[in-house]
Amino acid sequence: MILFLRLLLGSKVLRLSGLSLFFWVCTLGPALALELRVALSQGKDQLVIGSSTAAKVVDGQGKTVATLPALQGFFAKTAPGAVAFHGQKAWQFLIQPSQGGFVYIGDRWYRGQVRLVTTQTGITAINEVNLEDYLASVVGKEMYTSWPLESLKAQAVAARSFALFRRNRQKTPLYDLVNTTKDQVYGGIDGEAESTRTAVKATAGQVMTYQGAVIEALFHANSGGHTEDSEQVYSSVIPYLRGVPDFDQEAPNFEWSTTFTAAQLKSRIPGIGNIRSITVQGRTAYQRVKTVKIVGDSGSKVLSGRELRQALDLKSTLFSIVPQGNPSQATAFAIQGRGHGHGLGMSQWGALALAKQGKNYQQILQHFYRNVAIQTLN
Repeated sequence: MILFLRLLLGSKVLRLSGLSLFFWVCTLGPALALELRVALSQGKDQLVIGSSTAAKVVDGQGKTVATLPALQGFFAKTAPGAVAFHGQKAWQFLIQPSQGGFVYIGDRWYRGQVRLVTTQTGITAINEVNLEDYLASVVGKEMYTSWPLESLKAQAVAARSFALFRRNRQKTPLYDLVNTTKDQVYGGIDGEAESTRTAVKATAGQVMTYQGAVIEALFHANSGGHTEDSEQVYSSVIPYLRGVPDFDQEAPNFEWSTTFTAAQLKSRIPGIGNIRSITVQGRTAYQRVKTVKIVGDSGSKVLSGRELRQALDLKSTLFSIVPQGNPSQATAFAIQGRGHGHGLGMSQWGALALAKQGKNYQQILQHFYRNVAIQTLN
């Protein structure tokens, strides 16, 4: 179905054509009655807001100040100490669709409702959504929706555990999670599929716990053969995040390589002149790089594997470095690596392989997370 959003800007009416919308009309059924607040965007000067059905606009005092007509888009803009929206100004607005409608913001549609809040940097948009609806999108954004159901179930339980762990430790009072890889990728109804809704419904309310507490169920694309111990990536020992064999040999990033010229490295690792050598000084038990020494003609630096990965945008810290050209002054450096991600917790491609072997989601999870229990929240 092709719909058009009418953007009302002053006295001008603009039309955005070509916006294809397919609304999932089925629901997840009875679900855990818990709401998440997911930040969709932060620090924006303006946003386009709409609703698939008529929607109430409620201000910070709980008063309904306007009604949005269905399938029309309106600009929310920053104003001094306020959000200006639909002829009103307030420090926050809540957009509440009627009849189970969806809210449009940016370029996607979302279940639940959306709160617009003014901050020092601009407008923050927050989707207030049922946990199980949120997960149906996350599973579809974090895994391929065509993968076996048991792998999708494993992702659903891991994502639910991760969300609740982070929710209880969020430092800002405005929201619980963000919608990017900083927490988990969330795309509203764009991430949903029949398979992801089935996986979430089949595991409704289930989380992993360690000694009675919900765990931080970290996950990554694939480890390159073996996952890692938590203290080798972060500073603390986390008993359930132990390195275990992976089964990710079919992953597209099981092996990868890239090459940087000396000039490229100089721009990415500034302050030491032309790079002469890069030497790995320490590795973990599973061969991820802990520290590297980089020597230039104007000085040297010691970086952690994570810092070098970030500087060079590498897929993981499981790599080796081979200088190219003159031994005394390399003209380039070839980097050969394995895996994609931090290597902690569940390998998604490993979960796929285990599901293909006939393992169920409980077996998959208990392989990657050690000594955990799978429990259903009340």
